[in-house]
This record gives sequence, C-alpha cells and structure tokens, in this order.
Amino acid sequence: MCLSHQKSTFSDLSNDAKDELSRLKTCVSFRKGQVIIHEGARPQGVYCIHRGKVKLYTMGTEGKEQIIRFITNSELIGYRSLLSDEAISASATALEDTFACYIPKSSFFKVIEENPKFSLKLLKMSCHELGEAGKMITSLAQKNVKERLAEILLILRATFGEDEEGYLDISLTREEIANMVGTATESVIRLISELKKDGYISSKGKRIAVSDRGALQQIANIFE
Repeated sequence: MCLSHQKSTFSDLSNDAKDELSRLKTCVSFRKGQVIIHEGARPQGVYCIHRGKVKLYTMGTEGKEQIIRFITNSELIGYRSLLSDEAISASATALEDTFACYIPKSSFFKVIEENPKFSLKLLKMSCHELGEAGKMITSLAQKNVKERLAEILLILRATFGEDEEGYLDISLTREEIANMVGTATESVIRLISELKKDGYISSKGKRIAVSDRGALQQIANIFE
C-alpha cells in the first residue's frame, strides 16, 4: 500500500494516522493514456501513486504538450494546487497502467492539521519541486538543443533506472522527448541518431539505453 511504503510522503505518520487514512482513501486505477487530472480543474483531493508512471504537462497555445516532469511510485499528484487553493497548473496522464490511492481534500487537510512533521515534509517537497522546475527553465533558456537532450536522457535514467536489458525503464515517443527538450520532433530524431552513431546511446524502437553516461554529462555541461 502506498501510504506505508518507505518512500511515501506518508511514511512518517503514526500507525493510527495511517489507519485512518486507509479507511478514508479510495483505490483507483488508470489505463495507459488515461488523463488523471486536467489542467485548469479545481482539485478535490490528492493522488498517491502506488505503481505506475505518470507525465505532468501543460498545453501550449498551439495545442502542443510541454512535459514538465514525471511522477513515479509513492509520489503525490495535485497537492500543491490543493494547498494553494488554485486551479491545477498541469495535466497528468498515465504512461502505463497505473494504480493509486485517492485521498479526499478534507481527509488530507485533517492529516496536515494533526501532524506538524508531515506539514514540514510537504513544504520541503514543494520547495524542492519548485527548485527543480527552475533548473529546467534555466536549462531550456541557456542550453542548445543537443545539450538539453543529453540532460533529459540523464534525468530519465536517474528517475526511472534501467530495465534488465539496460534500456531506460520508460517508453517515450520521439515526440514526447521533443516536448521535454522544447524542440521539433525531427530535431530530436536527428540528434538521437548522432548520439547513437557516436556510441553515447543505443536504441531499439522507442527504447533508449545510455551507453556512455560521462559523455552525455560533458555534452550537457553537467559536472559532479
């Protein structure tokens, strides 16, 4: 159950608080491609992802997606809009069959009011997400397309890891990758071919494997 998972935002709650949330939550599932929350809607609760992969994105003026980030196991969706009492700033869609816990607004706020440590954890999490969003904006503004692509591939590897064959454990279309990079799909296809030719990555259909992490870090101007 996502409420008791070690990495869950709710993991530090007392057993009584977890039991109460378990009674109030609802287990929900989403098929691959199904929208979980819509940009502009008013949130009535939060989702805690139990198993699956979700993309967060906004729609541009021309109807083009701008992928902001991904949500994986034990992460929350919709909590910042709920806390700020604002409309949801980004849509969320399941990238694969996804299972989640839905916690109503009243139950979520009750946990916040009764658990100061949980409130602080939410604050830290929100600040971290805003910081990461700021880094992404800076990257889009200051790096060229090849540098951004290399950085995105490293982010995907760090977020999802690799499957047993060494490919990134997430399947994205070239268009979705282009939406993350902020460029045309044709440019991403060309650059992926260049990186593959240079031996920095390998690919099989939609699947991509990072063959030379150090080279991608150099291209992306990331220094540890």
